Parts: sequence; structure tokens; C-alpha cells
Amino acid sequence: MEKVISDDAARIAQTLERIIPADAAVLQAAQERQPQLTKPVGSLGRLEEVANRCAAICGTLTFDLSKPRIVVFAGDHGVCAEGVSPYPQIVTTQMVLNYLHGGAAINCLARSFGVELQIVDVGVIGPIPEVDGLVRRNVAKGSRNFCQEAAMSSAEMYAAMSVGVALAEEAIAAGCNLLGFGEMGIGNTTAASAITAALTGCSVAQSVGRGAGADDECLKRKISAVERALALHQPYLEDPFEILQRVGGLEIAAMCGFCLGAAAGHRPVITDGVIATSAAALAVRMNYDVKDYLFAGHSSVEPAHNFLMEIIGQRPLLSLEMRLGEGTGAALAIPIMQGAAAMFTGMATFESAGVTGAEGEVEHA
Repeated sequence: MEKVISDDAARIAQTLERIIPADAAVLQAAQERQPQLTKPVGSLGRLEEVANRCAAICGTLTFDLSKPRIVVFAGDHGVCAEGVSPYPQIVTTQMVLNYLHGGAAINCLARSFGVELQIVDVGVIGPIPEVDGLVRRNVAKGSRNFCQEAAMSSAEMYAAMSVGVALAEEAIAAGCNLLGFGEMGIGNTTAASAITAALTGCSVAQSVGRGAGADDECLKRKISAVERALALHQPYLEDPFEILQRVGGLEIAAMCGFCLGAAAGHRPVITDGVIATSAAALAVRMNYDVKDYLFAGHSSVEPAHNFLMEIIGQRPLLSLEMRLGEGTGAALAIPIMQGAAAMFTGMATFESAGVTGAEGEVEHA
């Protein structure tokens, strides 16, 4: 067992060492190319920023985002014992089956936009029947109740993170050039709220939202659970790994690893709602350069999301008052990013098109 622990921890350390800033020279070249394209300077707004950043991430002005993949990580949470969700825990297993049968919102969006979708069991409690398409990487049958003890052992945390790194590396090896991720896990907004409060120092009341539709009494239980968890683990909450291990979850650890793997592999990666972004924020705290590779798909209505956005240093591409998770915000952002890439790499320049530029001179190819 010691060898397994050592191998997983070593893999995370090696991944962190491979993460470097996006290419500043290519970013500068992309910024200089934008005014040469047949459009008024700055007329494509944030799409220009998206394209420039993707060029820097990929290290070339001729980058391609035509093969996207979204990975949805599923895991259960021991804190459900505190009554923090209006849904029973079995819903995690049921929703995984729904994904595999193509009936969830993320399936509909992925089909609509031509996005490859991968479903991963990293910590589901319930037995999942043999169904085609499930990636079985179960590290443990759910996390433990972090109001009473650490959510995961160190070994479980590193193993789940390694699952995320491996799935990012597998996607890159398969030729995927735009990555997104999401989650499923009853009770995981409680974990994300605890992570947010631990990372930012915001009050528990500021970080806890209604998640999957908590009523007033359920919301009180969520706030109480997070307050008790932070008090219990307070001596350990200065380090992102400790925060993840003590108040996180298996699917959150896997998403954190996925961010690290995407950054190490120089691929743009789109985060989703509050739970996915809590994982991204932990990844940034582990290595600040991860932020260069992140894009925020949308702005969740969960209150913790704004605090997490400050950590990852991103502005959301969309604001649709969503709070579903599943990677739906990432899916909606994919065609926006692909459009930005297509315009940057495919538009003619003023010179090549023989179009009069802003200076009033006609350029000729």
C-alpha cells in the first residue's frame, strides 16, 4: 500500500513540476495579429482575448479547437449524513446511469455541439451495473463525513487526483485539443462551500448556497455542517492539499487533478459551476500557473462562485443564471471558444484581402 501512496503522490508532484506559464511570446504575436484582421480593432471584444490566450496555451498562432472533450466525474459525500441535500444519496448513482443512457442535460448539450462526453466513477457508493461507456476508476465508496473526520485519507486524495491527471493525459493523447469538466455528487455543494471559505476566508454564510434546491431548514443544516467542519479542521486549512483532503471529495480531487493534467499538457480547459471551480481554485493554489490554462464557462448563481473566480483569475464567458453542474456551463462555452479560434485562424488580413485599413490605405496581397 505504501508504494501505491508514493506513486500517486509522486505523479502529482511531477505533474505540478511540468506546469509552466503559457507562451508569452506567442501571446504577444497573437495580440499583434488581431489589428491586422479584417475587422475594426477590438470589435470582437472578449473573443479576441479568448483566441489570444488559446494561441499562447497551444504555443502557435495556428491552433485548433475542433476536438473537444468533457469529462464528468462522479462521487458521493459522507457529509450527506448531516441532511445537507434535499435529495437522497442514491441519486448520484441514478444520475450516473442517466448520463450513460444519454438522458441528462449534459448529454443533450454534448450531442447538440458535437462534444465527446466521458463519464467517470471515481467515488460512487452504489453499485453501477455493467453499462457501456462508464470509466470505472472508483477510489473509494464515497468520502467520509467531514464534520467528524477528514473527508479522505491522504492516499485516497492522491489516488483520486491521479485519476484526474490520467484522464487529462488520455484525452490529450487521443488528440483532444479543448477540454472541459463537470461533476455529479449529492452533497458536493456543501464541500465546495467549505473549500471556498477555507481558501478565501469569506464567511460561511457567504459561501453556502441552496445548491440543488435546499429549503430554509436544509440551508441551515448546510451552514452548520460547514461551520463545524471548518472548526474541526482549522489547524490544517492553510495548505490546499490539506483543504482538499479534509473538506473536499473524491470527484473534486479528480477534477483538481484534471486541471493539473490539462495545464501540464498545454491544453485550454473550461471549468463549470461552483463545485468544478472549487477544484480549479485548489489547482491554482497548488501551482499559480494553472490559471493561464483555465477558462470560466459561466457564472453560477451559487454565492461561492464569485469568490472562486477571483482565485482562478477569470471572468465567465456566459451568465445564464445556471446552477446545474454536470459540465453544462463548460459545454455551452465550447462553441464560443471554437468560434473565437475559427475567426482568429481563418480571417483574412487587410493586406491579404486588399481591404482598406483604419489608416485609409488599401492593402494589396
